[in-house]
Order: sequence, then structure tokens, then C-alpha cells
Amino acid sequence: MSVQELIHQEVTGHPVVLFMKGTPQFPQCGFSATAVQVLKACGVPVFHSINVLEDAEIREGLKIYSNWPTFPQLFINGQLVGGADIMREMYQSGELQKLLV
Repeated sequence: MSVQELIHQEVTGHPVVLFMKGTPQFPQCGFSATAVQVLKACGVPVFHSINVLEDAEIREGLKIYSNWPTFPQLFINGQLVGGADIMREMYQSGELQKLLV
């Protein structure tokens, strides 16, 4: 299986997927920590996460798959939502909560 197929399987196999640096319990950057906090504030205590620091092939392949160069990256129902700043803005406007229902 190619890395692109693996990424596709991950984003379509779970309703909420966060590709991040570190884990939800131990984020390894401020943006990843913000993304986790936003998801929890939306009432999503458990979600599928992938630590991009553990696999360089996934880290680089995801940039191609999503056409998004930075992390974290949030996918909801197979669609890229964006990174921490976009998540925060969508949370503040109420848009993110609607996507997560």
C-alpha cells in the first residue's frame, strides 16, 4: 500500500482525524496543543490522531495528499478542514461545531 493510499484510508476510515506533532495527551508544538483544545471545547473528547513526528513518510506524503504544508491538519468526514488557526476561527464562529455534529 502506498503512503497516499494509507493516508486516504486513515482520513476516510474515521469521522475525525487530526494529524499532529505529538499526541493529544502530549502535543509537541503549540499549534497541535491548540488543535486538541479546540476539539475538546467542541465536545470531541476522543478522536483519531496520528503523530507525524513518528513517520517521515506520512509527514511528507500528507503535504502532497492535502496540498497543505503545515501541521496540524484536521480532517472531518474525509475532508480537510485546515490547521490550528482555521480551527480556532471556525470554533469562534460556530462553524466547526456544526461540522462535528
